[in-house]
Amino acid sequence: QVEVVESGGGLVQPGGSLRLSCAASGSTLSINAMGWYRQAPGKQRELVAEIASSRGTNYADSVKDRFTISRDNAENTVYLEMHSLKFEDTAVYYCKAEILWQSRIWPYWGRGTQVTVSS
Repeated sequence: QVEVVESGGGLVQPGGSLRLSCAASGSTLSINAMGWYRQAPGKQRELVAEIASSRGTNYADSVKDRFTISRDNAENTVYLEMHSLKFEDTAVYYCKAEILWQSRIWPYWGRGTQVTVSS
């Protein structure tokens, strides 16, 4: 069993910054990827950024040059540094960990953390 827990969301003004953290614990011997997704009201969940052994580092076009994802492999933790935040970045941010086990990829999701960009 794998537990994924996010932290660091909150309320920030446009142009501000936030740092999200996500820790995976449990059966995390082989983490294939960790990443951040977000879901705004009335919209589908979308990839924000990920670090994957097989896919490298990927960002959504809308966050390139503003967000940076990093990973601490020793701690099974991934971070998302968000700068120059915009109103449209408002969403619930979810962390996903992909665990490689028995030749399959198993996704585990956190419960999400709210990011609100408002003046």
